[in-house]
Amino acid sequence: MTLRLLFAGTPEFAVPALESLLDSDQAPVAVLTQPDRAAGRGRRLAFGPVKRVAVEHGLPVLQPATLRSPEVLAELAALRPDLLVTAAYGLILPRDILDLPRLGCWNLHASLLPRWRGASPINQAILHGDRQTGISLMQMDAGLDTGPVLDRVATPIGPEETAGQLHDRLAPMAADLLLENLRRLPSDGVPPAQPQDPSGATHAPLIAKSDARLDWQRPATELARMVRAYNPWPVAWGELQGQPVRVFKARAGARNGDHPGRLLRGADGRDAIRVACGEGSLEILELQAPGRKRLAAADWLNAHPDWR
Repeated sequence: MTLRLLFAGTPEFAVPALESLLDSDQAPVAVLTQPDRAAGRGRRLAFGPVKRVAVEHGLPVLQPATLRSPEVLAELAALRPDLLVTAAYGLILPRDILDLPRLGCWNLHASLLPRWRGASPINQAILHGDRQTGISLMQMDAGLDTGPVLDRVATPIGPEETAGQLHDRLAPMAADLLLENLRRLPSDGVPPAQPQDPSGATHAPLIAKSDARLDWQRPATELARMVRAYNPWPVAWGELQGQPVRVFKARAGARNGDHPGRLLRGADGRDAIRVACGEGSLEILELQAPGRKRLAAADWLNAHPDWR
């Protein structure tokens, strides 16, 4: 069954889902994406990843700053959509738009709902030491990621996997889940969905740069998860030897015996910079000083022998 489908998405996460629709018989009649943002040193307006793909394929692109105006509702209604699919779109859909498509609105969310509703599900899963995560395909309602779940797929989180790496694995999984459910969509309406259990809900808030500061009083296991969760953005950072450094790769170690934040020097410190924490030590494997290039810890120690 071919649908009149609207697709709403903005960042790279949504691109595989859009491309899978374009490669199938369900190419969208139009794409919704957030307005262009200033980027680069010149602060020029730049296309987002979803808009770039849509323009390359000649799809109509709508970029309203808000979805709450009568003009936007009328423009979407004129497209006569059967279904609206969102993936990391970034704007809340008001009730008038949720009710517009004949089959409602679906959302691809990067967690196993009801765990990690909100803006940063991938990061939060790593931060909190979850062993698995996945993609949920949800029938949207007026709440924030609260609608009944149509389908889901799970995947383990690797012990050293960063948010960027997990993002890149989940995005094509979302695309596959969407196509699978479109193929089996009944012709007479919306398929059955499983209501979420609110008692298992957790919130994934929007991330700020300040969240990524490493507090050496905390256990090393938590700090190691922070390094993974905030890679590639905003990148974990902390102060060492009186200067801020960004930390791209690290692992938790057992050795401590010193004041949190102090370097642990010794003959074993050849491949890592070891920092005392509230519990254990953080072994930094890759870091960057302000205005300098990113370095492996071994190269940093060669240039800073006093850190050994």
